[in-house]
Amino acid sequence: MGLFDFLKRPKKEDAGGEFIASRNPAGRFLVDEVLTVFGRETLIGTVEGVVYPGYKVKGKGIAVIREIQRNRKRVDFAVDGDRVALILEGRTNAKKGDLLEVYQS
Repeated sequence: MGLFDFLKRPKKEDAGGEFIASRNPAGRFLVDEVLTVFGRETLIGTVEGVVYPGYKVKGKGIAVIREIQRNRKRVDFAVDGDRVALILEGRTNAKKGDLLEVYQS
């Protein structure tokens, strides 16, 4: 690492405070409904691929998946075709019908 490499790194303000570590998405998420529960953005929709807590969702903003719920019960992961609720830390500013990309962190 050189002396001036900090100038080449993206700033946290540009990425909404979060960075995406992988280049290829691990899955996608089709948003059916957007809620705010206890101040956290919650997305309800269908998963394409595989999604785990700790992965990052990218919309207009970037948010970390803190919890995944299916039928109001917490699950460890969601796979292709599952209809789940993603409880996020951060904001994606998603709307109904958006297709969001999910990345490993």
